[in-house]
Amino acid sequence: MLRPHMLFPGLLAVAFGAVAGEPTPEIQRKPGAPQAIGVAHTLRTIPEACARLEGRFTGDAAAPYRFTAVRSSARCQPRARLVDAAAAKPSAASGWVLNDVVRVPNAGCPSQQAVVRVWRKDAKAVPPKLDAQGRSRIYLKEGLDTARGGDLGPIPMYAAAMDIEGKDCGK
Repeated sequence: MLRPHMLFPGLLAVAFGAVAGEPTPEIQRKPGAPQAIGVAHTLRTIPEACARLEGRFTGDAAAPYRFTAVRSSARCQPRARLVDAAAAKPSAASGWVLNDVVRVPNAGCPSQQAVVRVWRKDAKAVPPKLDAQGRSRIYLKEGLDTARGGDLGPIPMYAAAMDIEGKDCGK
């Protein structure tokens, strides 16, 4: 005979199992303020890539939300690349780390929200070889020659992917 007190722990295990499928993001945040249709808003700034993720609800049932990466400043020198998530296919198994999950509710349709996941992949920087004095140095001429040759080594990367969660309110 199945008793109610035996059923509850099983339901909890199923509920937490669904949430446990996604890795925990490095940055923990509450959902953002509800946004109206057509109003552009900043989702997240990535200073290392000199980029700002900007989004807006469109009101179009086929594509209810759009987001783009906007350069944060013309004078900013990026220390990381922002790459296309569809091409990079970020996942924990391929060395990417879930950095942030940004949730933005639709003000006109509370049951719908845009969810932007930002992934980060660190570069494994290797310091230069030690010189005769036992120090790791980069000389200007050698550094410039290496840069001109295109052999800069790996740099950190970020990727952002967007999903819509919840149901459409159908206008």
